[in-house]
Amino acid sequence: MRGVVFDGKRAQVVDDLEVRDPGPGEVRVAIAAAGLCHSDLSVVDGTIPFPVPAVLGHEGAGLVEAVGEGVTHVVPGDHVALSTLANCGTCADCDRGRPTMCRQAIGRPGRPFCRRAHPLFQFASTSAFAERTVVRAVQAVRVPADIPLPSAALIGCGVLTGVGAVLNRARVDRGDSVLVIGTGGIGLNVLQGARLAGALRIVAVDANPAKEAVARQFGATHFLTSAEGVREILPTGADHAFECVGRVELIRQAVDALDRHGQAVLLGVPPATAEASFRVSSMYLDKSILGCRYGSSRPQRDIALYADLYREGRLLLDELVTRTYPVEDFDKAAEDAGAGRVARAVLTF
Repeated sequence: MRGVVFDGKRAQVVDDLEVRDPGPGEVRVAIAAAGLCHSDLSVVDGTIPFPVPAVLGHEGAGLVEAVGEGVTHVVPGDHVALSTLANCGTCADCDRGRPTMCRQAIGRPGRPFCRRAHPLFQFASTSAFAERTVVRAVQAVRVPADIPLPSAALIGCGVLTGVGAVLNRARVDRGDSVLVIGTGGIGLNVLQGARLAGALRIVAVDANPAKEAVARQFGATHFLTSAEGVREILPTGADHAFECVGRVELIRQAVDALDRHGQAVLLGVPPATAEASFRVSSMYLDKSILGCRYGSSRPQRDIALYADLYREGRLLLDELVTRTYPVEDFDKAAEDAGAGRVARAVLTF
């Protein structure tokens, strides 16, 4: 079968992948569509260290093909969006409703694939850039069959992370002010999360002026090409600032833009050894800097919620899909995504 494999030097489309049958508590999914997220590109450029060879992709949707022993919440033929969160469901963090903190879900890549009898690692417990993948049952969330699968795929990472960061981690309230630095796939979902939360002023910052129209479509009330103008719109600063690019100088801008009691939420992924700085004295006005993993999401609950919001016309999904590409055109999709020409490139099988 086809898939995108990264061998440590380059990512390439191959046609000789194999995936094993699902075991107890697992599901095999025939992938229909998968979003190309910058995290996939960050593995290729070394920003995110990951063992190789690996099958890439982590934002996918498709049809359940087979289920292992004990799986009852989905059956063959169901449409599912995939979560990357292979949490155990039984530890203290899972029991507290914090599955993103489950230690079983972090840093334990499986190897359900093989190629020429050699095993390959599974990126983000998902590997959605393959015609078929095997995931833990908790990762497969049923979605209504009337949601286009290229749109449903984007719920599993970009929407969970961006909207979730607003609603679950920052807990933006009605009337709050929000600053969003970077309007790629994650930033657009932060914008629409802020809109859903009832934020009054939502300021988008992106160096590319061509992104203004889509930023406003997703919820921005103001658009700037530089953070220098933020104080003209928010004279006392922002209640919430989200850094969605992954550059330390932009993290500093997010912190500096905060009002009293404001919070900066870090969503972009800089290199693993990157260090950021801020003025310590500025934090004594009850300001805070928050990390956020995967939108602090509870995927079985949140994916279903976001699917319902989409069906009600309150959450934008189709508009995120700038262009679809057959998986064979992975290089072109990666080029367009890296150049910022698409909100989301979606690979199809």
